Amino acid sequence: MAKKAVKKTSSKKASAKKVPAKKAVAKKTVAKKAPAKKKPTKKTVAKKPAAKPLAKNPLLTSIINGLEEKKAKNITVLNLTKIANCSFDYFVIADAESNTHVDSIANSVEEVVRKQIGEKPYHTEGWENSEWILLDYVNIIVHVFQQQTRSFYHLEDLWADAEITRL
Repeated sequence: MAKKAVKKTSSKKASAKKVPAKKAVAKKTVAKKAPAKKKPTKKTVAKKPAAKPLAKNPLLTSIINGLEEKKAKNITVLNLTKIANCSFDYFVIADAESNTHVDSIANSVEEVVRKQIGEKPYHTEGWENSEWILLDYVNIIVHVFQQQTRSFYHLEDLWADAEITRL
């Protein structure tokens, strides 16, 4: 019988080749409780008022602030944006009790708009007798009337197809 040649490998090489297995560390699993689901309650939730379209226009907002600052009465905003061939977007109409009140309201609107927005009216009319003062801000026309003059002209009826908002 023939003897087979057996190669012996050195123990150093064999140990280098073998990588000792890491001991598996058992992790403790902690059972987490799922948060308890809340049952829906039947509470009446107050609906948020719809965002005013007036708030979208900063010039319009500052005009209204100027009117309210001097206690203008019966503030009405006519939205004319959906009317074809109209040369402006809004009419703002308010009234006052006297010539002095009309004058102070118009001055207040000019001042508040200048401070908040930095705009001046393109054109103004009616300062002489202060029965009806018009402030033209190009896209927004402001009318400040005495009560009698407003009821006589009743501009809201002229633009009856406009979207009317009373404040």
